[in-house]
Amino acid sequence: MNQANLTRLCTVSRRTFMAAAAGAAAGCATVPKAACRAAASGAPITLPPLPYGQDALAPLISAQTLSFHYGKHHQGYVNTLNKLLPGSPFAGQSLEAVVCATAGCADHAALFNNAAQVWNHTFYWKSLAPAGSGGAPSAALAAAIHAAFGSMEACNKALAEAALTQFGSGWAWLVAKKGAVSVVKTPNAETPFTQKGVTPLLTIDVWEHAYYLDWQNRRADYVKAVLDKLVNWSFASANYAVAKA
Repeated sequence: MNQANLTRLCTVSRRTFMAAAAGAAAGCATVPKAACRAAASGAPITLPPLPYGQDALAPLISAQTLSFHYGKHHQGYVNTLNKLLPGSPFAGQSLEAVVCATAGCADHAALFNNAAQVWNHTFYWKSLAPAGSGGAPSAALAAAIHAAFGSMEACNKALAEAALTQFGSGWAWLVAKKGAVSVVKTPNAETPFTQKGVTPLLTIDVWEHAYYLDWQNRRADYVKAVLDKLVNWSFASANYAVAKA
């Protein structure tokens, strides 16, 4: 699903979800499947393949880290989500629809956390590329970055600051809204695509399992390595093009 359709889906799903929740004495527990019926797939959520080999990001992110992070943590969120979905109001819906409809709902916190973590991790893998292969920002994205930050260096500094000041687990994001780009950070499983009009362009995972085997407690060194060598600017540029379309 492209980013523009994702933003529209989330807006519709959350609007329907909130309307249902507002009228229900039990809160979110009575949200109907219609909240995200437009994106129904009927299939279990699956773990998408990595866009590169598990050793492709080494030595900055080792094959051992990829094996645990992708094969254990990411797969674990998929497995838990597929245990939670049957019998819920969201069984059979797409991953994006589940995230949109459960965002901000305490009654469905476990569903949201696992669904959002599946989506965030898939987006994170695509935000990275083997060193030297991630390209440069497109002319349009570069112009937006310079308009917002003044330079690429300042943009990277803002991303690093967001990643380093996120207390505990979370994510640093470059996002677009109405053509303008900005940097945001989210805790735990929170994701910016649930916010109206916001399109994620790239992300950096700052959960400890993303870097601890390679960098131990040196989050700053991990973030610098990602920003200097591993960012997939081609992916970010494609997302920005869709956001502006």
